[in-house]
Amino acid sequence: MPRSRPRARAAHRPDLTPPGNPIAAPEDSLAEVIELARLMESKRASRPRLIGPRGETIALPEPVFHLLHRVVSVLARGDAVTVVPVHKELTSQQAADLLNVSRQYLVRLLDQGALPHSKTGKHRRIRINDLLAYKKKREAERQSALDELTQMSQDFGGYSECD
Repeated sequence: MPRSRPRARAAHRPDLTPPGNPIAAPEDSLAEVIELARLMESKRASRPRLIGPRGETIALPEPVFHLLHRVVSVLARGDAVTVVPVHKELTSQQAADLLNVSRQYLVRLLDQGALPHSKTGKHRRIRINDLLAYKKKREAERQSALDELTQMSQDFGGYSECD
C-alpha cells in the first residue's frame, strides 16, 4: 500500500493570529498602515515589487496588489480584517456572526431554505460564497426598501422643516 506524504505544517509562530480570526492594526503601527494606504492609492509608475529579507525582489501580481490594497485600506480605517477562502464552509455560528444575526435566526433561515447549506451529522455548514451572495441580496433588498420609503416621504411632503 502506498504511503501518503505527511502534510507540510507551518512553523509555529506565536506572533501570528490563527486563521479565521480578525486582524487589526495595533495602535502603535496605525500611522504606518495609514501611510502605506496613502502610498498604495498614489499613481504607480511601475509594477509594485516585494523585497525579501535578503534583498531579493519579486514583482507583485496585480490581483495580490489589489487584495493587499483592500486589506491595508480597511486596517487604516481602524477596522479588523479576516481573509476567508471562497470555498470555505462556515459553521452556523461563524455565518451568523458574519451576517450580524443570532445563530438561532440563522438556523431558522437555513430551515426555511433561504440559504443553501449542508449537514455533517447534526452540524450545519454554509459555504462562504453562498453566504456572501445572500448578504449582498439582503443588502440590495434593504436599500430598495429604504429608497421606496424615501420616495414615499417625498411624495407626501416629506418632513417639516424646523427653524
